Amino acid sequence: MSAPEEIGLNTPAGGAAGHEELRDQVIETIKTVFDPEIPVNIYELGLIYKVEVNEARDVQIDMTLTSPNCPAAQSMPAEVEQKTRSIAGVGEVTIDVVWDPPWGPEHMSEAARLELGVM
Repeated sequence: MSAPEEIGLNTPAGGAAGHEELRDQVIETIKTVFDPEIPVNIYELGLIYKVEVNEARDVQIDMTLTSPNCPAAQSMPAEVEQKTRSIAGVGEVTIDVVWDPPWGPEHMSEAARLELGVM
């Protein structure tokens, strides 16, 4: 598996190629955000459950944290939002922190598992 388990990572049905390209840009931007306690980006960690771009180029991101007591609970979602807003052409940005399904190592990409020695 070369990418994290993608729970709902999609563009809504009928999305134009431009929406898909924007979604790809959002994902690449998310890959620049790191959990301060883990040397792997949050996308590869599997903390991103959904990235959707609608016709108005609004972005909806559902993400989770490694635990409800995560010290970065305030800063990480805010960083994802700020970096996503900085992408040219993005409309509104909505970040929802969700707890279902709970995060676990099975959500990590193969590369993240190798990096962290989790097999």
